[in-house]
Amino acid sequence: MNFKPNVWIVIAVVVFFLFLSAYTIKETERGLVLTLGRIVEDNGVAKVMQPGLHFKWPFISSVVEFDNRIQTLDIEDSRIVTSEKKDVIVSSFVKWRIQDFPHFYKATSGIFARADSLLEQKVNDGLRAQFGRSTISEVVSENRDEIMKSLSSEINDSAQSLGIEVIDVRIKRIDLPDEVSVSVFERMRAERQQVAAEHRADGEKVSETIRAQADEQVQIMLATAENEARIIRGNADATVAGLYGTSYGQDPEFYAFYRSLNAYQNAFIDKNDVFVLSPDSEFFKYFNAAK
Repeated sequence: MNFKPNVWIVIAVVVFFLFLSAYTIKETERGLVLTLGRIVEDNGVAKVMQPGLHFKWPFISSVVEFDNRIQTLDIEDSRIVTSEKKDVIVSSFVKWRIQDFPHFYKATSGIFARADSLLEQKVNDGLRAQFGRSTISEVVSENRDEIMKSLSSEINDSAQSLGIEVIDVRIKRIDLPDEVSVSVFERMRAERQQVAAEHRADGEKVSETIRAQADEQVQIMLATAENEARIIRGNADATVAGLYGTSYGQDPEFYAFYRSLNAYQNAFIDKNDVFVLSPDSEFFKYFNAAK
């Protein structure tokens, strides 16, 4: 009867120690076991704990867990000078993950915020080096991908000292500083206005040439038409004169009488017309003959 309580005490102590020594590493994590502050090694190599259930010595051992997924570091508004000695504001982001967990722990004490700070400094140094060898046009043109590949490679090599693998580096936005934007925009506006003025001058020159050629063609066409009109009128007048001559030659007396009738008709159209003529005037030749 006295033995049973002792058994339950032993069982409780064992369960308690098992509870303190058991730990679980999630699928998205990796872990390091520290014994008295030192990383536990296996045959001289730091032992990285994989996902699953594990045990450690209670009280003297602890576990540091690390996120094994790809991390994103956003870097906003870094002021960088290009090869043209122009300041630009660059926003970028970095994709990274832990490659060497013991090394990462020694370099950052396992603090991701510290890792981000150290990595951001390396990225800014790399951006300054790349932009210092490039112009703004090269950075925003088709050369941008090549620059980013080179930058990613350089930063990845530099980040090895942190136990980090840099997967990718990308630029999100490139802006001009506020104090530079106004002067740049004014210069761009002046350049565009100069180009527009040159285009207008070229257009006016072409317009003057076209108008001069059109005026010349019009004058030539008018002169040709006038010449043709004179020829036609001359031929018509000659034809009319021939017809008049032929008609007059057939009966001169009738022709003279017909012309007189037309003259009388045209002379007395308006009742208010007044003629002062001699009674024996040639105009009244056929009136007198009718008496």
